[in-house]
Amino acid sequence: MSVGHTAVTTPVPDEPVIVCETPQDECGVRDVLDRLGDKWSVYVVVELASGIRRFKELQRAIPGNISQRMLTLTVRRLERDGVVTRTVYPTVPPQVEYELTEMGHSLTHLVKALADWSIAHRPFIAASRAAWDAAHSESAAGD
Repeated sequence: MSVGHTAVTTPVPDEPVIVCETPQDECGVRDVLDRLGDKWSVYVVVELASGIRRFKELQRAIPGNISQRMLTLTVRRLERDGVVTRTVYPTVPPQVEYELTEMGHSLTHLVKALADWSIAHRPFIAASRAAWDAAHSESAAGD
């Protein structure tokens, strides 16, 4: 590999990884982060990565006691974004199943990378938090 080629593909530390044309553009990131940055969407994606789930199966599998209403809102938003498909079977009561779309499955690789990063950096983050808390404990007590 030539030096010139390496310079082109190796990120320069002083240059940002993502550059938006205008501040209002936000590089299309805001919509995605709003959806995936909420409390429940990533849990739904992770659970559906294992396969099709009925509503109650999905609700029981998600940690943190998600309410029926919140799960309904979350899967509707993910369905609207094309991440999840919803299939209703004409039974009494209706049986509803959720499944990741092809795009939803492609998202699982990013979620796994984020989880791997989190696990790898957990000790450093814990140490950093402890150091910060110790350094700021007096100012927090005065608030």
